[in-house]
Amino acid sequence: MTTRQRCPEPSHGRRATVLRLPAPRSAVLPLVRRSLRHLLTAAVVSALAATLLATGAPPSRATADDWTPRPAPQTTPWTDQVSVDHPLPDYPRPQLVRPDWANLNGIWEFAVTARGAAQPATFGERIRVPFVPESALSGIQRRITANDRLWYKRTFTVPADWSGRRVQLNFGASDGETSVWVNGQQAGAVHRGGYDAFSFDITPLLNGGTNTVVVSAYDPTESGGQAIGKQRVQDVTPHAGHSIVYTAASGIWQTVWLEPTAAAHLTRLDMVPRLTDGTLRVTARGTGADGARVKVTVSSGGTPVGSATGAVGTEFAVPVPNARLWTPDDPFLYDVTAELTAAPGADRVVGYTGMRSIDVRDVNGVRRPVLNGSFVFQTGTLDQGYWPDGIYTAPTDEALAHDLRKHKDLGFNMVRKHIKVEPQRWFYWADRLGLLVWQDMPSMDSGKSPDSAARTQWETEYRAVIDQHRSSPALIQWVDQNEGWGQYDQARVADMVKAYDPSRLVDNMSGVNCCGARDGGNGDVVDHHNYVGPGNTPAEPARASVLGEYGGLGFRESGHEWYPGGGFSYEDQPTRSALDDRLVGLLDGLRENSLPAGGLSASVYTQITDVENEANGLISYDRQVVKVDEARVRAANQALIAASRTVGAPVRLPVDQYVSIRVTTPGYTDRYVRHYDGLGSTEVVTEGSSALVKQDATWKVRAGLANRLCYSFESRNYPGEYLRHRDFRVRREAVDGSAVSRDDATWCPVQGSGGVRLSAAGFPGQYLRHANAELWLARRGGGHAWDGSASFTEDTTWAIEAPWAP
Repeated sequence: MTTRQRCPEPSHGRRATVLRLPAPRSAVLPLVRRSLRHLLTAAVVSALAATLLATGAPPSRATADDWTPRPAPQTTPWTDQVSVDHPLPDYPRPQLVRPDWANLNGIWEFAVTARGAAQPATFGERIRVPFVPESALSGIQRRITANDRLWYKRTFTVPADWSGRRVQLNFGASDGETSVWVNGQQAGAVHRGGYDAFSFDITPLLNGGTNTVVVSAYDPTESGGQAIGKQRVQDVTPHAGHSIVYTAASGIWQTVWLEPTAAAHLTRLDMVPRLTDGTLRVTARGTGADGARVKVTVSSGGTPVGSATGAVGTEFAVPVPNARLWTPDDPFLYDVTAELTAAPGADRVVGYTGMRSIDVRDVNGVRRPVLNGSFVFQTGTLDQGYWPDGIYTAPTDEALAHDLRKHKDLGFNMVRKHIKVEPQRWFYWADRLGLLVWQDMPSMDSGKSPDSAARTQWETEYRAVIDQHRSSPALIQWVDQNEGWGQYDQARVADMVKAYDPSRLVDNMSGVNCCGARDGGNGDVVDHHNYVGPGNTPAEPARASVLGEYGGLGFRESGHEWYPGGGFSYEDQPTRSALDDRLVGLLDGLRENSLPAGGLSASVYTQITDVENEANGLISYDRQVVKVDEARVRAANQALIAASRTVGAPVRLPVDQYVSIRVTTPGYTDRYVRHYDGLGSTEVVTEGSSALVKQDATWKVRAGLANRLCYSFESRNYPGEYLRHRDFRVRREAVDGSAVSRDDATWCPVQGSGGVRLSAAGFPGQYLRHANAELWLARRGGGHAWDGSASFTEDTTWAIEAPWAP
């Protein structure tokens, strides 16, 4: 029986919407409520609402006579809730909020030309921004290739009461190389990268009346060398194959918006809680504000709890006495206000923070990640962030929050955002709901060794992503690379990331045991992938052991398949009930074995939803069906988390000493583990037994071949041969040096009633069991004769005693 690891496979014109002057108060009020819904705490929302009533209106609605969305391959509960002219109206930057802004999402003119072509004279199509042209919600739904260049165009006017201020044109994200022109003049440099926000000060380019903005995006996807994650150029409607890579997403895919600022204004607040001295360390970043002073105030429920003033660009401490700590169980957020103090009317922004710490420490002799100084097991899922209607872009803000809410409903306390970076509102929801976040940097193409230019761009974009999200309390770990995809310089990159953001953990490579990946040997965690698993990651003295991927259990939900009959999983389940039983069994194995015996500290189940031809989600791709029993899964996760709070030191056995292993099942307590013709069995052993029987029933305890916290049992008569499982049967066999054979010859003991239970290192939840005098690897409730529940606990509990043959 061996572990399995996941490896990669290998229309007619319409007038552009014009931004008008602010709508009347009665028209804007519903928008304000919608835009600020769930954005910040009540105190901040009430303060912002009054100012947004004056100037926060979006572009006025235009007719949609010649624009319609395309039919989505699957419709989500939010597909039909997307506004034509005002999609995603919610404020896009929750940790740096200003009262005045204008959303440019909606219908833009659109054209596709050859890659090297100049701006077209006419734009013959219409697209709903910010949905990518590959998506149904965009109204285009067409494959985009490396030969194509995308063009977007619309007009706007600047509200009169923004006069005297600078106007910023902001993009949440646009995939590929993006160029912007306002009134025919280029705004700044070409932006390269698909996952970080960028902005242009367009004040000098404005004409005082109706302005025209043109955006060009070139996205070669896997034909280029940039970060792409799981995007691949392929058909945009359902098709067979391509199970673990998905439809590409090109061009603008996050909110586009205008914002007035002072000439000297803040661009970012880097906030790092320091629990050791009860402060929030703040570095305010700004433009035109060199040497300026900034006052930062932290409040709770409208009452200030601490305030301090420092220089822009320099870290300073804001006291937060007796801080209420942010945890998944109590995700408490403080309000933060920052204002430049140079003169009346200077820049002022509001945001939020959470007080928490994350580190790696020794806990009862095992290296563990600790949140606020205490170890809690991190149980989460792999979250790809794809949608059948919007592909890379969730249809609404409620949809964006949905999958995170489902994590909480299912009892998970963590989510791994898998080689994609979401909008800042996604991080807000994680912060507010209380989910620990592992954030992957999107990988370059798995089939290439990146050249120097690609590496430089990838690292530049990685630092930009870190800057953009470094103040999220939920985000606790950066994941640099995955399964060797586009891998290079793992150790150097991990050191770079740790130096750039020392406040978080770093995973230099997720899945170091898979697919030719190479471990950089550094970072805060060592990360294995095991399918179905759950398996275990060998414990180390310096790094915490985590399971970056496991599971992948599949169930095809009839009527909710992206490509009916084409769903892929690592282990199909015949019924929902079987899926529940198998999943809960995996979680129980983590709790009973991987956590206490193997030293595992975190696990990531694949995955929260189906994605295109992957049918291994806990929820269908259309988000219409939860495939598992929420209460059962929640209870299993809660039990796992609770067990971690009281976990003690691992069971210790006498290394390099001989022992005999006795049955504890009533009526069979005179029997011992022995080998006979290479097969494991139990036999009655007494003082009168032959010397050969006594020797065959004696084993030398060795440090675990696959995990230093576990053990291997070497035959006394056959040195170099160990008690191991293969195809469920347990036997005496030589270890060939492979990772599989080392795993199969390693046993992790957990304390049982009257003895110890020996679980397989690679298969937590499966135990050494005797059945009809034979030794098997057994799982309670499994499908084999030796898995029967009768006397299961007794048959899998063993007494470690003095050897029969010293």
